Parts: sequence; structure tokens; C-alpha cells
Amino acid sequence: MTEVVLYDYWRSSASYRLRIALNLAGIAYRPVVIDLVGGAHRAADHLARNPQGLVPVLDIDGLRLTQSLAILDYLDETRQMGLLPHDPAQRAAARALAHSIAVDIHPVCNLSVARHATQLSAGAGDMPGDWMRHFIRPGLLAFEALLDGFDQSPFCTGDAPGLADICLIPQLYNARRWEVDLTDMPHLLAVEAVCSDHPAFAAAHPDLHASI
Repeated sequence: MTEVVLYDYWRSSASYRLRIALNLAGIAYRPVVIDLVGGAHRAADHLARNPQGLVPVLDIDGLRLTQSLAILDYLDETRQMGLLPHDPAQRAAARALAHSIAVDIHPVCNLSVARHATQLSAGAGDMPGDWMRHFIRPGLLAFEALLDGFDQSPFCTGDAPGLADICLIPQLYNARRWEVDLTDMPHLLAVEAVCSDHPAFAAAHPDLHASI
């Protein structure tokens, strides 16, 4: 069997999603650290893997895959992970929940975006903390409201971890890092507590991958 390799950075939200999903699928993998802070993502060897210079990149099944949401779709379809409901309307709603984080919050809170905003502001105020909190808290409040349309039993959209949970937990890690107030988001916090006790999520936590 071909070795599965994950090109990863411990604090990358998108990489964190992939670690959770690979653990849920029971897929063993070899992590290769791409140091984003040190600029390794701009090196020629990584640009050859992914011309966007981003992580994660996943080598699996003889393929080299990029973009975390696309990789999650591939894993879901090839490993029958059940990350989305079967009903088309429910699938669309669950995708919208996940995308509210992965498509709307995450890109503007990307390391490169926050660094650029800090440079443009000449370090005014508490940058990049102000920038992060400005986008993360309203986005998570919207996620909390969207959760009202689902029965947390006990995960975001059902009784098993799904795409929304995989996107939520890395964003909550970032929220806590930037001291975002989450106290008025009880549905979201209940999901976080359940996921924290799940082995696949626990094993993917950034603190366990910082020194790999």
C-alpha cells in the first residue's frame, strides 16, 4: 500500500481539519512539516507540490491533493465517512454551516492576510488581535445561530462527527488563541466539549503536533 503523506503545519486550520478527518477514517499517515512562519511554503520544493504555496497537501492513493475542503470531499466519497447527510436539502444546509467557517471566516484570518493587514496599519492598536477578533466573533455568532436549524445529538448535524465539526474545532482553537469571547454561544461550546473527548479530534490537536 502506498504511504499516505500529509504536508502539514501544526497551527494551520486547514491542516488541522485534515488531521481530524484522517484520524476519523482510520488512515495512518506520515506528517511532513511545512514551516509557514519560516517561509517554507514559498520554497521551490513546496511550490512544486502546490503552486499556491499552501498547506495541507495530501499524497494518497497515488494522487496529490490540495485544498482542504476538496480533500475532505475525496475522503468522504472514497472512504464512506458519512460527513454529510444523505438528503440533498440537509446536505446543502450542512455544507453551508461548514462553509460559513471554511470559506468566510478562515480566509480573512489566514496568517498571510493578518500579516498584511498589520503592515498596512503600521501596527496600530492590538494588531493582529483586533483583526482576528473583528472577523472571528461575528462569524462564530452566525454559526451559533445556524446551529439552531440542527439537532445537536451531540455533534453539529447529528450523532456522528461531520464536515461542520471538522471545520468548527480548528476555528475554535484560533478563537481561543486570540481571546475571542465565546460565552454566549452555548450550542457551539457543547459541540466543542463533545469533540474534545473524541479520540480523532484529540489526537489532531495542534499542541500534539507542534514539535513533530
